[in-house]
Amino acid sequence: MRSTLIAYVVTAVIFFGMDFAWLSFANGAVYKPRIGQLLLESPNLPIAAGFYLLYVIGILAFAVFPAIEQGSLLRAIWGGALLGLVAYGTYDVTNLATLIGWSSTVSVIDMAWGTFATATAATAATLVLRAL
Repeated sequence: MRSTLIAYVVTAVIFFGMDFAWLSFANGAVYKPRIGQLLLESPNLPIAAGFYLLYVIGILAFAVFPAIEQGSLLRAIWGGALLGLVAYGTYDVTNLATLIGWSSTVSVIDMAWGTFATATAATAATLVLRAL
């Protein structure tokens, strides 16, 4: 139980830190110019926290824990990349299919970010947990 909690905290700190940095930059450079009319003035933090709490469980279940069990850093990279692509792709493609004014450019950038960020967080968390 203790090792699972440590894994959760390590993964959460890495992913949230990366995503916070990205969103701080991308909000003005990517999102507002393309979908500004759809954005809230400020994010709904409780809902955002719910996403992060749940998503970290996915990173652990589909990338970090399998990578540690298999002793394969590649498993962390590819598991994280696939999870990021599927999760962010689900969000972005659904928005393209259902929202007036959603940007295909935002979808491509966001899906690339989700793929990269999840793979990187899973890999970094795996490396940290191996070292502990």
